[in-house]
Amino acid sequence: MSAPGIPSRASLAERLDALPFTRRHFRVLSGSGVGWALDAMDVGLISFIIAVLAQQWDLSKAETGWIASVGFIGMAIGATLGGLLADRLGRRQVFAITLLIYGVATGASALVGGLAMLLVLRFFVGLGLGAELPVASTYVSEFAPRRIRGRLIVILEAFWAVGWTAAALIGYFVIPASESGWRWAFALGAIPAAYAIIVRWGLPESPRWLASRGRISQADRIVAAFEADAGITGGPLVHKAPTPRAIADHAATRLGTLWYPEFRVRTLCIWVIWFCVNFAYYGAFIWIPSILVDAGYDLVRSFGFTLLITLAQLPGYAVAAWLIEVWGRRATLSVFLAGSAVSAVLFGTATGVGAIIATGMALSFFNLGAWGALYAVTPEIYPTSLRGTGAGWAAGVGRIASIVAPLIVPVLLAAGGAPLLFAIFAGFFIVAAIVTWGLVDRRGQALDDR
Repeated sequence: MSAPGIPSRASLAERLDALPFTRRHFRVLSGSGVGWALDAMDVGLISFIIAVLAQQWDLSKAETGWIASVGFIGMAIGATLGGLLADRLGRRQVFAITLLIYGVATGASALVGGLAMLLVLRFFVGLGLGAELPVASTYVSEFAPRRIRGRLIVILEAFWAVGWTAAALIGYFVIPASESGWRWAFALGAIPAAYAIIVRWGLPESPRWLASRGRISQADRIVAAFEADAGITGGPLVHKAPTPRAIADHAATRLGTLWYPEFRVRTLCIWVIWFCVNFAYYGAFIWIPSILVDAGYDLVRSFGFTLLITLAQLPGYAVAAWLIEVWGRRATLSVFLAGSAVSAVLFGTATGVGAIIATGMALSFFNLGAWGALYAVTPEIYPTSLRGTGAGWAAGVGRIASIVAPLIVPVLLAAGGAPLLFAIFAGFFIVAAIVTWGLVDRRGQALDDR
């Protein structure tokens, strides 16, 4: 039994789940969300910059495809390493380091004079970005009370729409303003380097992670601070037999444990879903500005269309955030993926400005709502000792698709144009929607703190 006066890991988890939403929760959510938005801004900017550099540097489709794909190679490596490091070193520490890496690399990209150096820096941008996203969702999920955990993760993911909208605004107003507009866009991407310092010192470490490492007193102080913020003081501690030891303590063991019989089906399913959604999302949204330019619209008009399409992301997140605690994770994710499939087919066959914008907005609405649900369900399906690793490797496998997609898009466009391209994207969304039903749904349940 736990010694008198010392909270067990179980009691810490129960106290976290019993909390109302407090100012400290808001600080964790908004602090992580701003980092998430800055990430989205960087990914979004490259889609606009590619369209400009293709003209300024007279790049081929293959070369512009590599500008996108080399970043995703870095993201694939970063996601797998970031998850392992987050389980080893802590969520907050890795979150801050990754922001610093990609912020510096993005700022340095403003100074490049040719394709080779840009590709090198884009790799390091991807390395930081890929590690940060699964770590941030894991971090927030471990603070969130269980009755609103899914909703908070979808709200966290909604910051992606804020960042992508910022990228679209920069793409519309800054990049076309001068020949060096794309350099100013990269310079703005250096903001995360400064923000990393705020993250490192301004946010608490995850008490669930601290408890999993045996640092119970530190975890208790953090939970007590949240309780004090909610007006809960001097409440009775719940003493229980210690929960089982962490399932895995070493990186190699954690990776192998993902394929134990208990986790095998959910690991396979979540990897397939991440692969399919990444392929369709990045294949479409990285190339939309360039596809519109190729269709005969000038840069300013194509960037304006993309801005309008991007604005539909926010209501998509809002609806997903509500439904995820009403329908559950699997139903919400599968419905939004099915909606993405239908929207992709309609967008690929759209003609005329009104149809392009309407179907593009529908694609944004459903696709980004699906992303919100996916980020909510991923960290929940694994115990604390595996959570960072499981989320990171799922994201890493997904990044393999995001590497391949921008390279395949020019080939598919040449073979059958936008109708063929977006029909293939729809097929990937349908596969993901079906496989979603192989996941566990932990709506309203406590996280597994093994």
